Amino acid sequence: MADENTNNSSNLKDIILLPGVLVFIAIFMVIFIINSKIAPGLSEYGNLSNGFKDQKEKYVSASQKLETLKQNNEAALEAASNSEGIDKEFFRPLEAGNDSELILAAEFNEILDLMKANQIKTKSVKYKYDEEVNDNFYNGSSGKFSVCQLDMVMISNYTSFKNFMKDLYKHEHYLDIASVEIVPYRKDKSILIINLTLKLYAEKV
Repeated sequence: MADENTNNSSNLKDIILLPGVLVFIAIFMVIFIINSKIAPGLSEYGNLSNGFKDQKEKYVSASQKLETLKQNNEAALEAASNSEGIDKEFFRPLEAGNDSELILAAEFNEILDLMKANQIKTKSVKYKYDEEVNDNFYNGSSGKFSVCQLDMVMISNYTSFKNFMKDLYKHEHYLDIASVEIVPYRKDKSILIINLTLKLYAEKV
């Protein structure tokens, strides 16, 4: 009789515990499904979100560069229109000589003065003279002129550079703005890194 009661008690406990075990198994299966199905999706969403942020930053950066180049082009066109009707003369040194570096020193100092007046900083300057420049005008001048090519890396903001370009176009002596390349500084888009190639000419006396 005691054994029968013990068996009945065990069966009753099994019946009571069975739903709990089934619930535990069900919860485990749900967690497993979530982990195997949803988690990869969340990971993929995170990757897509990060990729979108990177593309957005690149787009903003490219847009800023484009806007800067547009502004520079507008500044150049405005400066050119303001300089119409201005007669240009070739620079003539005060003393005669054949040393192009000495002949063009005063002309180069005038350009430096324009840069200082517009608060433009010079990072580097490289020089080329006469035959080194391979300039068509100089090559056809039969030795009557000297030429100096300046390859300059400058640092400026947009307004200062715009004013400097205006001053170059209005400069009394003939010069050639051969090329201008502008790149906004990566950490501060209001600062411009400018690669300017400028040719200065002097008529020998």
